[in-house]
Amino acid sequence: MVDNLQGDSGRGYYLEMLIGTPSQPLNILVDTGSSNFAVAGVPDPDVTSYFNVELSSTYKSQGIDVTVKYSQGSWTGVLGTDVITIPKGINGSYRINIATILESDNFFLPGVKWHGILGLAYDALAKPSSSVETFFDSLVRQAKIPNIFSLQMCGAGLPVSGSGTNGGSLVLGGIEPSLYRGDIWYTPIKEEWYYQVEILKLEVGGQNLELDCREYNADKAIVDSGTTLLRLPQKVFTAVVQAITRTSLIQEFSSGFWTGSQLACWDKTEKPWSLFPKLSIYLRDENSSRSFRITVLPQLGNLSSSLRRQELYIQPILGIGDNLQCYRFGISSSTNALVIGATVMEGFYVIFDRAQKRVGFAVSPCAEVDGSLVSEIEGPFTTADVASNCVSSLTFREPVLWIASYALMSLCGIILLVLIILLLIPPRCQHRYTDNDVVNDESSLVRHRWK
Repeated sequence: MVDNLQGDSGRGYYLEMLIGTPSQPLNILVDTGSSNFAVAGVPDPDVTSYFNVELSSTYKSQGIDVTVKYSQGSWTGVLGTDVITIPKGINGSYRINIATILESDNFFLPGVKWHGILGLAYDALAKPSSSVETFFDSLVRQAKIPNIFSLQMCGAGLPVSGSGTNGGSLVLGGIEPSLYRGDIWYTPIKEEWYYQVEILKLEVGGQNLELDCREYNADKAIVDSGTTLLRLPQKVFTAVVQAITRTSLIQEFSSGFWTGSQLACWDKTEKPWSLFPKLSIYLRDENSSRSFRITVLPQLGNLSSSLRRQELYIQPILGIGDNLQCYRFGISSSTNALVIGATVMEGFYVIFDRAQKRVGFAVSPCAEVDGSLVSEIEGPFTTADVASNCVSSLTFREPVLWIASYALMSLCGIILLVLIILLLIPPRCQHRYTDNDVVNDESSLVRHRWK
């Protein structure tokens, strides 16, 4: 399973699969931030291939409509099952729940080389309900593999080109020793929906941001390979930008660079990454009194004529000018989560140990350029300076929101039934309702999937 991925942090990493009988080869995006397995089911101008169910003798439609909404894009399709084989994966063929995408909005993008999405999160996020067995749960049950997978994405130190030439590895059922160096550091999974972890603090240039640790986990902190950037809650994002501005050697930057609407350009002979500080994220260790930190380093040594080096959060964009190299900021603000996305994950070998409810991080050999590391892991550190629990007990998880939604709708239905009965009984027994008695159904506000 080594080197079975292709892609880049800008457009995701994908795995080749063979679907149906006879098999139809498709490239499938690996996403640890969702739970549905879905492929293009009709021609689309932005995809080069699609799964034609009429050509598969083993396809079985379940006739169930399904819609999934992401932070960017959405799709609607029909749920069914078929057999799949992974050429560079576990041996054998397995029958899996698969949604064929019939309509999409801003989901398939121009130039992408993948034709579907492999959601590897928990069944709590599966649509239309958690009763839909996820891809990985099906493999664990049918192939009898351990309930663990690991992911290495090798785009660190390479331009964000969208060329699909960067490699990586998705190891289903275990850990591959050749894909990491040093020790694996584990942090507990706080809730089994997304891979939700607990962030204790952030440092920029070795300086603590001095925020309440609950700010980092508002309203969740997750590890998501399907998100391109490191996304931070607005308050944390603002503090990080201010800290970078204070500690970098460049004091004047256009605000558009920080918001992602503008690029920053330097002459190709310059080394702009040396102007920026390192960024460290502290996670709680399995021993709750300890923590460890994952760090993205800014200084990558000498310049190579064939490769522009950079820290993971200052990313080069190709094809702009003859003498200039332009870069984008690899961190963005978020309204509902801290997301450790591909920008950070590319520096590490990440283990999703579902059996023991933990996520592991180790230094990735492919995050090393000519002997220069772009990331590091250090620990243990004491947690005496942070709260014993940085995850708010008021965090609303999506399944809870759906339950609340249904409860509200049931309550509204009961109230409506009572009103109808009151309208049908003699007027002398009726109660005159005031405006304060009106109940509004707000359940539609919680139908959108968070990511």
